[in-house]
Amino acid sequence: MGYIRDSMRRQLYSWWSPAAERTLRVAVYGHWGIPMLMFPTAMADALEYERFGLVEALRGWIEAGRCKLYCIDSLNAESWLAPPEVPPAVRSQRHRAYNRYVIEEVVPFIYADCRGRQPIITAGASFGAYHAANLFFRRPDLFVGVIAMSGEYNLLAYTGGYMDEECYFNSPVHYLTNLDDHVWLPLLRSRPQQYFASGQGAYERPEATLELSRVLSSKAIPHVAELWGAEWSHDWPTWRAMMPVYLERVLSAEPLLFSMVGK
Repeated sequence: MGYIRDSMRRQLYSWWSPAAERTLRVAVYGHWGIPMLMFPTAMADALEYERFGLVEALRGWIEAGRCKLYCIDSLNAESWLAPPEVPPAVRSQRHRAYNRYVIEEVVPFIYADCRGRQPIITAGASFGAYHAANLFFRRPDLFVGVIAMSGEYNLLAYTGGYMDEECYFNSPVHYLTNLDDHVWLPLLRSRPQQYFASGQGAYERPEATLELSRVLSSKAIPHVAELWGAEWSHDWPTWRAMMPVYLERVLSAEPLLFSMVGK
């Protein structure tokens, strides 16, 4: 299903996902520009960023053809935000299925929609920030930058202390600490468009951003970690203010982003 709203292209796609074993949706905003893969917060969906005004906050960049948003559904309610009676091993498996969905289905969809391979930026707020960062760190061959707002990057915060191999390799502060790879580490070091931000107001956890920043610095991985003031809480006004700031910084490096494709 698709339609034009004002001058902004808005289309909603869905398909049965072999990886997730259910139908999932992708909302696309814009005609052309750098593709931004947007992960929703908590147990939200592909239309969340539209409902809460973040798409509108980026209208100028979208209509100018500087970026194109790809907002996707989540499986959080079946993985780390599932009811307590769901066994941790099952949650871990659903998380793995979601990663497969993104890599094997969403990324090829973006390439097809953009008519060729493009430099994809991952982005998200809250739990979406975790997914954006984790998949960027795991696949810097596919993604060239990340904007993560108000995130938690230690998966133990969501697993209730449960840790298996799948959890370890999806917990950035754990696997990055021990990363010593002759391919992945140099690739991460070649991706300077890495932005991590947090407010210091109600319900924010700025220490999570600082913890990740310390790990990245110890590995000489270039990034920007910024803490906004105590007036910025864990809520939509914060993310609507943050996202335009970091999006403009990312897009200012557009020639560099395209030079990274395939490298």
